[in-house]
Amino acid sequence: MKIATPTQLSRIKQTLKEQIESGVMQTRQKLPSERELSELFSTTRITIKEALVALETEGKIYREERRGWFVSPERIRYNPLSRSHFHQMIRDQNRIAETKLVKVRSEMAAGEYSHALKLSEITQIHIIERLRYIDGRAVLFVENCLKARLFHGILDETLTLSLTTLYKEKYGYETHRSHFDVIPTAAPSHVAKALNLTEGQPVLKICRVNYKQDGEIMDCEFEYWRPDAVMLTIDSAG
Repeated sequence: MKIATPTQLSRIKQTLKEQIESGVMQTRQKLPSERELSELFSTTRITIKEALVALETEGKIYREERRGWFVSPERIRYNPLSRSHFHQMIRDQNRIAETKLVKVRSEMAAGEYSHALKLSEITQIHIIERLRYIDGRAVLFVENCLKARLFHGILDETLTLSLTTLYKEKYGYETHRSHFDVIPTAAPSHVAKALNLTEGQPVLKICRVNYKQDGEIMDCEFEYWRPDAVMLTIDSAG
């Protein structure tokens, strides 16, 4: 087989895109294998892979480790400025949300945890790892990092529910303001495993630092999103 020209590559990508947008291939449907597609389009698997990666970048398809490529559901609209918690945000868009607790640990803050919390002394933190699903698909891995001295007994609570609500009802803390850093990056191994990705595959990382009423930083969270699953919508009225 000959190597495809840029025009041929564009044609392959456009054909697959039209199949998706016209409804011939349905949401969550598995695409033919790369080998089958290469035979169908009479081209190399390298060319097919380039076309698929381009469609993945556009959010039209997604891949799962050892399973192949699938048609992406509609992206969730996410306004970071909104005070709505994850489950409410998903319900408001007529989708089904689920949260599973992955792991909880306590340690002395270091590295990016210490940096995000702006710590200048040795400080114990709690790290709560959770995996979040939309319509049964794992799309978001979250690490919540809390200053331990502010949240006595929190690890005994039900941690699959809204931490924002728990902060308010148990401790009287409300988020006065938040700072966000949005970084396209590569999935670290523990995130890739949770989201069924290949290590190093692209993810959208959002670091959020939360300040309570008196201006003190109380926690930070690192969100790792499957990029095909989310669209950031910044609305100051949200």
